[in-house]
Amino acid sequence: MRRLYLAAGILFVALGAVGAVLPLLPTVPFLLLAAFCFARSNPEWERRILEHPVWGPQVRDWRERRAIPRRAKVAAIATLVAGVGFTWVTLGHPWVWISVAVLVVIGGWIATRNE
Repeated sequence: MRRLYLAAGILFVALGAVGAVLPLLPTVPFLLLAAFCFARSNPEWERRILEHPVWGPQVRDWRERRAIPRRAKVAAIATLVAGVGFTWVTLGHPWVWISVAVLVVIGGWIATRNE
């Protein structure tokens, strides 16, 4: 089981690294999953995520207080809004309503988290 957690942790770090470069792919949620997996397989790698100067504070805030910084909330919701616009332009009606539903559910959840 430990090897499975280690492999999943490595996969999530890779996805988080891609998300750090691509604007529509999130980074911190993947690092949260990686830290979870590393806590069960390689505590040293978990520590390295938690102590990272850029991503560590966000991971620790989520773990300790279930908090999302305001700047991250705005960026996430703006990305969801852009996704609705993109869906409207490319697929139109009725498909845009799926994007609107995602915006309402996920955006609402993000907006109601602690800061």
